[in-house]
Amino acid sequence: MRRRNGRSSADQNSEIDMTPMLDIVFIMLIFFIVTASSVKESGIDVNRPSAQTAEKNEQGHIIVAIKPNGEVWIDKQAVDIRAVRATVTRLHAENPLGSVIIAADREAKTHALIQVMDQIRLAGIANAAIATESE
Repeated sequence: MRRRNGRSSADQNSEIDMTPMLDIVFIMLIFFIVTASSVKESGIDVNRPSAQTAEKNEQGHIIVAIKPNGEVWIDKQAVDIRAVRATVTRLHAENPLGSVIIAADREAKTHALIQVMDQIRLAGIANAAIATESE
């Protein structure tokens, strides 16, 4: 049936339903809040060495930093080398999908890096990555 002005009643009542779009925006908001809160920082700035074969890894959630004097920092706290294993085990239990990244300063001793890697492997994580600067 047509009305006087030539438009049908279906044309006048058509509106865009915003409910699905609001659902998607809400789900995306929850996703970004959850992922942003799961990233753990080491708590210090490290002058990382550079490497030509460096790859970008955005999925690292546990960052272990080694300062030039051999201090180890995890989650913005200085950690004794003997406590690295327990700390990494606890953080990995909180986020089992997260990987471990070791950010060693270029002036840090290799001995400290090897000790940290051993502690991480004893925590049950076989493939820890070492952070570098890409060239």
